Amino acid sequence: MALNRDAIFILLAGLCWSLSGIGVRLIEDANVWQIVLYRSISMSVFLGAIVFYMTGSNPIKLALEKGAVGWVCGFALVLSYVAGVFALQTTSVANTLLLFSTAPFQTAILARIFLGEIVRWRTWTAIGVSLLGVLIMVGGQETQSHISGDLAALTAALGFAVFTISVRKGRAGNMMPAVFWSGVLCLPVMVLICLSTGTSLIIKPMDASIALLLGIIQMGLGLVLFTIGSKTMPAAKMTLLALSEVFFAPLWVWLFLEEKVPFQTLIGGGIILFAIIWNASGTKPQANPKSL
Repeated sequence: MALNRDAIFILLAGLCWSLSGIGVRLIEDANVWQIVLYRSISMSVFLGAIVFYMTGSNPIKLALEKGAVGWVCGFALVLSYVAGVFALQTTSVANTLLLFSTAPFQTAILARIFLGEIVRWRTWTAIGVSLLGVLIMVGGQETQSHISGDLAALTAALGFAVFTISVRKGRAGNMMPAVFWSGVLCLPVMVLICLSTGTSLIIKPMDASIALLLGIIQMGLGLVLFTIGSKTMPAAKMTLLALSEVFFAPLWVWLFLEEKVPFQTLIGGGIILFAIIWNASGTKPQANPKSL
């Protein structure tokens, strides 16, 4: 099964995002809000440098020139960041993972409404199969539910879906400034959350180094690859491919931290990977696709 270039870019974006688990495991004392704050700092600098290298212009000026689509893109990512972190704090990891995996469903509906992209049976089937894979993965985990955390996980999925729609909406131009804008907008939000929760803005140098590295490799590079891949790849297929993050995340902690990976995680992850590659290899990308 041959994959086109943009599908490979988005798969690699999911691989980058999957590094968050091992990165957080290596951090000793910093809490999640501090991690997101420092990650946002380096992500903003990295993406700003990418935009300047590509255009030779002020990235903030270019982001503002994107208008409404730029603001929606930026705030959607911030919403996804904050809601995702809140979900992990208030409901189980299993619930968070499962509910966030509804992003392809939400994206497919929004893509039909705002982009006119019709989702074909192959993509719907792959989305359903991948969700089955997630169900198998979380089957043996703690599933204690907390309604606010579950709603936050769904909101995080919605934020990612809206971000994907925004990137596709502005695909005729350069959407990298809008993606950069998400990091800039996230900074004051994280500072306010830290201050309101009594969380220090200063963390240990080693923790800061790991969080800053995550901002460049895990988030920054992942967003660059995802945005490049959005040029010809329909929205629902993009979020489905990004679920490769769910497959790779447990592999890193197994390979580098020697954490035991449950058998159902391997089975479920294999099903997810098969579903997204099968779907990605089924159709050829178009410059302005109307169907998936």
